[in-house]
Amino acid sequence: MENSRREFIKKAALGTAGITIGGLANGMSAKSYAKIIGANERLNVAIAGLGRRLGAYYEPIGKKDSNVELVYLCDVMKKQREAAVQKFSKHITYTPKLENDIRKVIADKNVDVLINATPDHWHAPGTWLAVQGGKHVYVEKPCSHNPREGEILIELQKKSGKIIQMGNQQRSSVETLDIIGQIHNGVIGAPYKAVAFYASARGEVPHQKKVAVPDGLDWELFQGPAPRREYTSETWDYNWHWYGWLYGTAEAGNNATHELDVARWALQVEYPEFVSVEAAKRYFPEDGWEVYDTMDATFRFPGNKIIKWDGNSRNGQKTFGSDRGTYIYGTKGTVYVDRNGYTLFDRDGKVIKDSKSKGSEAGTALGGGGDMTTRHIVNFFEAIRGKAKQASTIDEGAKSTLLCHLANIAYRTNKPLSIDSKNGHIHDAAAMKLWSRQYEKGWEPPM
Repeated sequence: MENSRREFIKKAALGTAGITIGGLANGMSAKSYAKIIGANERLNVAIAGLGRRLGAYYEPIGKKDSNVELVYLCDVMKKQREAAVQKFSKHITYTPKLENDIRKVIADKNVDVLINATPDHWHAPGTWLAVQGGKHVYVEKPCSHNPREGEILIELQKKSGKIIQMGNQQRSSVETLDIIGQIHNGVIGAPYKAVAFYASARGEVPHQKKVAVPDGLDWELFQGPAPRREYTSETWDYNWHWYGWLYGTAEAGNNATHELDVARWALQVEYPEFVSVEAAKRYFPEDGWEVYDTMDATFRFPGNKIIKWDGNSRNGQKTFGSDRGTYIYGTKGTVYVDRNGYTLFDRDGKVIKDSKSKGSEAGTALGGGGDMTTRHIVNFFEAIRGKAKQASTIDEGAKSTLLCHLANIAYRTNKPLSIDSKNGHIHDAAAMKLWSRQYEKGWEPPM
């Protein structure tokens, strides 16, 4: 269906070329003519989830060179949809359709691409529904709510051939690409250890209380694949991150995904063989935050390589000199890399090179976006067209996300985990019960 639609558009464009190339005297406006040129490569895009990441999509979708058309803005909250269309009106010259139900968007055969910016529990289900519906998917991190969902996305991508790309946008950073290439070519000798970190001063959150569903919110659809429960205040709008495990993946899934991805990329490791964690809720003991807010995690890999994660959700102390980033240690030197660039040190700690980005990618601020995200999404569009190598395949995204899930499972089971380094599975039956999750009837995974 998708190919036939594209072929039809392409033939239509060729058929009208003789009429329009000679001029616009035949009644065709410049705007209409512009829509024909390149139409065979135009991608029709839908965005599901119109919250804090919305601003990240203005530039890559609004850019003329992207050659995309935003056909749907979808969200389960009415005011989010209405706000999004107003905000996008400053970046595009047409009005996309507004939709409540992601399933209706996916059912539209004219949609080529889904940008999935829903809450964590919707990331994998929204993606597999879209892929089954013939769409390519850009899914924000983490790409899954649990380890099994990551495996499903990898299997589904291989079976369908569709492009699935996670929002690990640092994979498209010019400076990060540069220094990772240098690391792989031996600039710091043999890399053996990475320390990834995040520091934020998140405040108190209220306790959940049973209240009426807010006006305009489709609570049933917000829950989607998750088991049903009564609505509680403060849940739908971001605080689901900290209210247990039904919808969120705590700070590991929320932010460690990025830095752990860089660390794993730099060390060229796949699955760990051992994971240990010390984590707890340490701040505002009487507030409504239900998961850890502080985590120290260690991942040991074959070849005597190690990744450490230092995560602080509610302490903004910049222990490492920045609010987020990654140190990579090698036998001949060290690299510090973050969203602003990198610094290369020799073995004595002397700065060899300091390369800073001129971009403006968000750090710990909520929402954000910037030049890295724009490049990452444009790369995704071009990969669909076969004009660019994908910056990060879904199997890379899923493997990095798995580290976050393993850290969460170690925390939830209160035990270190022995891991099969061939596939990431846990050598513990009790811990493996958290490999997947319970789904609402009718929302079960496809495999």
